[in-house]
Amino acid sequence: MGVSSISSEGPANGLSRIYIADDHPVVRDGYSMLIRREPDLDVVGESGEGAEILRQIDSLRPDLCLLDLSLKSGNGLELCKQIRSRFPNVKVLVVSMHDETLYAERVLRSGAGGYISKAEATHKLISAVRQVLSGEVYLSQRMRERTLARSAGDLASEGSLLDKLSDRELEVFEQIGQGRTTREIAEKLNLSPKTIESYRENLKAKLNLANSTELTRHAVHWVLERTKGGGTTD
Repeated sequence: MGVSSISSEGPANGLSRIYIADDHPVVRDGYSMLIRREPDLDVVGESGEGAEILRQIDSLRPDLCLLDLSLKSGNGLELCKQIRSRFPNVKVLVVSMHDETLYAERVLRSGAGGYISKAEATHKLISAVRQVLSGEVYLSQRMRERTLARSAGDLASEGSLLDKLSDRELEVFEQIGQGRTTREIAEKLNLSPKTIESYRENLKAKLNLANSTELTRHAVHWVLERTKGGGTTD
């Protein structure tokens, strides 16, 4: 079922409690084994379902949630906002294969303490967990440099149009680029087809695109370029 509660009682005193939110059981098992090797960390629960994640976090009150952006149900960015709003003492570290240049800053704005790619070495994941637990922000060296360059005004307009999109608009744009129809997107995001059509109109306006054909072509090209560049649409 992809849902489990490992421990409703706290681990031994001194251990930091980690909750794993990822829709792939194999990935969750891998994280669990990796984390439990550490003398100061323990895994207290896991799930890949949005509503169940919130319910278990409410019950287990972990110190940190490892959160993927792609889940069987629920949107990772929205879920991050809900976790931080409802459980301010629970820190969040996003672990995802999505393009960090597009998502890392959005993740931080959503309240997470850091973003790490699933492509990183395992020891970096543990370092990121400890860094976020300590109250610091974790980003890759590449993203730290990019963030500094942006704040210094050194970046050109690369991605500036997409940066104007809301989190949900970007999600719809990505779904369009993956070839999904309005009805398919609506079902995946638990929204009405009419709402998705509204998002499509917003996307055309914000991206200066004349019609739906241009929007689809632009989205497909973007997804293909991101995939070739090492990202994934998951």
